[in-house]
Amino acid sequence: MMKRLSEGRKMWLSVMAVFLVYATIFILFEDYDRKFIMPFNEVSDWHLLLFSLIVMGGLGFLLFRYARRMDERISREQQEKENRMRRELTQNIAHELKTPVASILGYTETILNSPGIDDEVKNQFIARTHAQARRLTTLLQDISTLNRMDYAKDLITMERVNISVLFADIAQETTFALQNRQMTLHNCLPESIIVKGNYSLLYSIFRNLIDNAINYAGQGATIEVSADQKPDYWHFTFKDNGIGIPSKHLTRIFERFYRIDKGRSRDMGGTGLGLSIVKNAVLLHGGNITVDAPDTGGLTFRFTIKSRV
Repeated sequence: MMKRLSEGRKMWLSVMAVFLVYATIFILFEDYDRKFIMPFNEVSDWHLLLFSLIVMGGLGFLLFRYARRMDERISREQQEKENRMRRELTQNIAHELKTPVASILGYTETILNSPGIDDEVKNQFIARTHAQARRLTTLLQDISTLNRMDYAKDLITMERVNISVLFADIAQETTFALQNRQMTLHNCLPESIIVKGNYSLLYSIFRNLIDNAINYAGQGATIEVSADQKPDYWHFTFKDNGIGIPSKHLTRIFERFYRIDKGRSRDMGGTGLGLSIVKNAVLLHGGNITVDAPDTGGLTFRFTIKSRV
């Protein structure tokens, strides 16, 4: 696989190409007034050519050094940015893990240190411990999914996936949750949407979007999913008419661990990674995603996925 040129080398090659074009024109035509190739008749012409080549070589050397320093500076800045992001991510992960772990320890210690505890209370503590363990499992799965997309893209397998069937399965799986919140799901997808992608990540896109709507759109909201076929990709629209969010949050909802209402999000069992997984999975499938909050209420996600079948 060909190594990608750095920005500094691109600049150096571009400048050197300009000099080479100039030298070629000078050698072939000697003067811009001539229309045919003519030999150099005067010694001064050769001196001028030699001087031009020396100047070109000197400038090329200086530009090469500058380009190398520019690449080093860019590399340092990128490394510092990545290190800062890793530190923030590590801190966020530690913070998110602390809550369920502390709850599990608290409930189990209470049970172990209280032999005479009432059976009903014990069962409640066990149920809460189980819920926190499930939340912890979901968080670790989401972190694993993001790491796979960040650092192991080459290991992600692609296959023919029928999005229509995939979403129908998700709709069936979420029927109980939708009924509990008196929500309605309108599946307006065409019968057969075939793309080449990773089934697990495509599942994550639609499952996280519908879970996000179920958790935050509000009681009695309506969810509608539709798609339009374009020459090389499918354009999906995922919208609800729920309570929506303030527009100031729209630019940040795809950030990892970003929450509008932290307490409410944790109560709903969210990990703060769902929409980040959605965005990264869409990008991995050659698409892009946007979100807006219409005046009529709710949220509207629009994203594309390349067909590549």
